[in-house]
Amino acid sequence: MLWKTGLIFLCWGLTSGELQERQSGAPPGPARTTLNFGFVPAGVYETVAYYEPGAIGILFNMMHAFLFVVQPNPFPEDLVIKVAKDKFEAIQSEYQKPENIVLTLQVIYYDIGFVVCAALGLLFTVLLPLVGLFFCLCRCCDNCGGEMHQRQRKNADCLRGLLTTLLLTTTFIITAGVLCAYAANQNLSSQLKSMRRLVKNNLKDLHTFANQTPSQIDYLISQYGTVKNHVIYDLENVGLLLGGRIQEELGKDVQPALDTALSMYATMRETKDALENVSLTLETLQDGTGKLQANLSAVRGSLGNALNDPVCADIRSPAATVCRNIRSTLPRLDIAANYSSLPNVTDQLDKVNEVLKTDLRRIVEKGFTSFNDTPTMVMEQTRNVVEGVRGLLNDIGSNITNFTKLFPVNSTLTNFTKMITHTHSQIEDIYPQIDQMDFYRWICCITLCCMVVLILAFNFLGLLCGILGFDRHTSPTTRGCVSNTGGNLLMAGVGFSFMFSWVLMGVITALFLAGGNLEKLVCEPFQTRQLFKVLDTPYLIQSSMKNFIPGYLFNDPNMDLTVDSLYSNCKDNRGIYKALNLEKIFNISAFFNTSIYSKDVSRKFEEMKVDLRGIVLLETEGKQNLINFTETDINKIKFAAYLEELKKGVTSIDLLSFAGELDTQADQLVKGTLQTALKGHANTVRQIYNQQVIPLEKSMKYVKARSTLNQSIRFLERTASDLPVRVTEVLAAVDAAQFLISRNATLVVNQETEKYKQTIIGYFKQYMDWIRTSLSMEVATCKPFSNIVDTVEILGCSFLLDSMNTFWFGLGCSTLFLLPSIILSVKLAKFYRRMDTEDVYDDIETIPMKTREIGNNGYYNEQLEGVQHPVMTSLSYSGCHLTGVTEVRMVSSNGTQSLYIIPTYDTMTRFPRASAPPRHPDW
Repeated sequence: MLWKTGLIFLCWGLTSGELQERQSGAPPGPARTTLNFGFVPAGVYETVAYYEPGAIGILFNMMHAFLFVVQPNPFPEDLVIKVAKDKFEAIQSEYQKPENIVLTLQVIYYDIGFVVCAALGLLFTVLLPLVGLFFCLCRCCDNCGGEMHQRQRKNADCLRGLLTTLLLTTTFIITAGVLCAYAANQNLSSQLKSMRRLVKNNLKDLHTFANQTPSQIDYLISQYGTVKNHVIYDLENVGLLLGGRIQEELGKDVQPALDTALSMYATMRETKDALENVSLTLETLQDGTGKLQANLSAVRGSLGNALNDPVCADIRSPAATVCRNIRSTLPRLDIAANYSSLPNVTDQLDKVNEVLKTDLRRIVEKGFTSFNDTPTMVMEQTRNVVEGVRGLLNDIGSNITNFTKLFPVNSTLTNFTKMITHTHSQIEDIYPQIDQMDFYRWICCITLCCMVVLILAFNFLGLLCGILGFDRHTSPTTRGCVSNTGGNLLMAGVGFSFMFSWVLMGVITALFLAGGNLEKLVCEPFQTRQLFKVLDTPYLIQSSMKNFIPGYLFNDPNMDLTVDSLYSNCKDNRGIYKALNLEKIFNISAFFNTSIYSKDVSRKFEEMKVDLRGIVLLETEGKQNLINFTETDINKIKFAAYLEELKKGVTSIDLLSFAGELDTQADQLVKGTLQTALKGHANTVRQIYNQQVIPLEKSMKYVKARSTLNQSIRFLERTASDLPVRVTEVLAAVDAAQFLISRNATLVVNQETEKYKQTIIGYFKQYMDWIRTSLSMEVATCKPFSNIVDTVEILGCSFLLDSMNTFWFGLGCSTLFLLPSIILSVKLAKFYRRMDTEDVYDDIETIPMKTREIGNNGYYNEQLEGVQHPVMTSLSYSGCHLTGVTEVRMVSSNGTQSLYIIPTYDTMTRFPRASAPPRHPDW
């Protein structure tokens, strides 16, 4: 229970920084500024829980493929759970129960491949010694190939070659199996040496975990300074932040109102300029047209005097008609636009100048200045609140510091480090024992391999001696020592095969059952996470515990903490706080409730009172100035008369046309004084046109004056038309804005104050969220614990189990092929060993015996001799050497036998070792 208590204190210490901060929770509201808390200092874990077998992985894959063929069924998750729940003891004691019998049958059905292979292995182990015993007894009785007599066949060479090839192939397969087993054995020993590095790295990572955790917690606590600095910055700039927001919100109404008031000042200035332009241009136009009018009036009066001539008095004379026509055109000899008749605008101009004596722009700018002082007013009026919040920050920091001291994090981690050191020391102490056990294991495995290697040595040496020493020209009874030794070595291999193969198969069967089932029931399910699902089955370990991990650690079996989730979180290098789901154990929500701090901050801001009634947007003088502007009588100007005169030309009649008509009329008169006077006046009119009208029309001053007058009149007309309405709207907008500031600004102030307060509280919320995320993802990351599990899997499955399974896989392949090796060796040894007797055949039926010489086929051929034996007629014989004599067994074609004894010295000359093959139907 001590380790449980230590782990709980460790988890409590890891969460201490988070517990205190959640007390400062705030209502949801986005912070205006995203805080940067930096990165939590993280230790570097050195363990790489990954194994790459390298070239031997090919053998591992072959072994896995074989196991898949033996056991292709998927992992029996339901069956394993059922077996685990029913308990093996109950199954053994109550095996006769029907449900237990069914369960047993299900297990057998799932493991049918292993059962069949194990049965075959046991059958091999039991029968092979018996077969070897009977085989030895059989050979002792000159049976089963034990008779040292070789019957010759025509296909003997082909058969010997086939047997040699098959035995050689079988031997190579056995050799490959032994090499596979040897490689697996060596791989296990070499990988056990790297086990120390893995274990050392795991323990070192645990030290790193324990050492870095306090610094990580200290870093979390220290980042409260970031929150404090941002809050202090916002408090020091409360005028800019809060007052600016209030000003911005109120400015939506105040700014347009003051802008329209300022635009009225611009209208006043433009009106004054327009009136001045009208006054000046009117004088200019009156001056220009006045001289022309005087000259035209003089010409018109002179013409009128000339037409008083007596010639015009005679009504009956043609001259009277001419005079009458000329007199009718005299009124048209005048200017068209009479600017002198237009009224001046001096009175309106004087009134406007009077209005402009009051500087409306200065008054409006003063209102702008007063409104722009809102941040300063807010800062001055909230000074006490700012100081109160600043003091609250210091209290919160002190609470955080004091809170972390309540939990023995350092002492707990110190004890944890001591435990790791002690564990490491214990592991170091058992390394010599592991090495010794591995040495014994290595010796045992090498011994098993050497059994097969001994058999292989006899096979290879036997084949080598047999192939090199075999002479096809030598009879079986006279084979050389090398060939005979090869056959004996092959038979020695057969003997050792019978001696060792059953031992090998017994060991292989045991290793196969253990290693194969562990691979299929432990290693493969671990890689697919199915094993975790089995372990996470509710009420599996104990019927009273739904989940055994929280049941053992926290005495809360109903807690949602499973092996799979714990391993997955640690595998993803998440914090132990997240992995162990400690929030439900320590009621983190209560400790991380930000409402405590938010209430304190809110209480401080409730004391904030912002009064903006001191802001005056437009003084009374400015308002009166606007009213006076509407009373300048601009609307009384006769805009239509001005516009009408501006439409007219310089003169009412074309002076050139008038002068031409005057000349024409004069030509109708009799030469005299009147005619001369008329022509003179026509020239005068032309002179006036050329000297006054044309320069006046082309004068820029005249044109500009007309244009300026036109523009000014039209501007004044527009201004006068909506001036009262505009002024009324400006005054209404200013009054509404002023009313908003003086009476209704409280709502805006409260809204913006709440936003500002939420910004301050939002910093705390960001801090809490960052701590939660850091605790889940970065603080006390439990990768070392998943690495320990992965290391156990690597050591148990990749190092030990894969190597052991590959060992029995290779050795089993060699052992199985010892069976064909035995058969082939027995058959092939007959062709290499020296025989005691041999078959001899005669192809001449009428001659009983004759002298023979060695033929091309390696046997003695009787056809080379011309002497026939008086005894042998269509007979065959077989002979064997005895001491001093030769036993000759004569066999007739019908099967009868006769025994003859002849001297030994006569054997080689009178009785050859072999004859040509008999003429049998099957040849």
